[in-house]
Amino acid sequence: MICDLLICDLLISHMLHMTAEQREAIIAHARAEAPLEVCGLLAGTGGQVQRLYRLANSEQSPLSYRLDPLEQLRAFEDMEAQGWELLAIYHSHPASPAYPSPRDVDLAYYPAAVYVIVSLLDPARAVLRGFRIVEGRVSEEETCSHDF
Repeated sequence: MICDLLICDLLISHMLHMTAEQREAIIAHARAEAPLEVCGLLAGTGGQVQRLYRLANSEQSPLSYRLDPLEQLRAFEDMEAQGWELLAIYHSHPASPAYPSPRDVDLAYYPAAVYVIVSLLDPARAVLRGFRIVEGRVSEEETCSHDF
């Protein structure tokens, strides 16, 4: 029983928790900039998203993204000041499924972060999924949306 509780605690602590409002903000960001990819960061503690940082895609591309370096630095400084950690990096796939592309995998430099991808393949029904990308291996990460 204790073992089961420990396993449950580990699973919950590794799950990315965001509010429905945060989830909708990511989707709204993707829709507002389509057909270009968008990107941003999610910060907080214990898997609970406290803040969404909507960053500029310095590549301005429909097929790839790169976080604006100055905005990324400012976001990391703010996270440090708040005592938060980087929980996730999000970006959109305006015309492809919510699954990491080979380029996404190659550029996954933060193994502790969840990579959240929102697909607008069907613009009326956005799909948001999370992944861990570690040493080129992709595994789906459960994300949980709820209000507190």
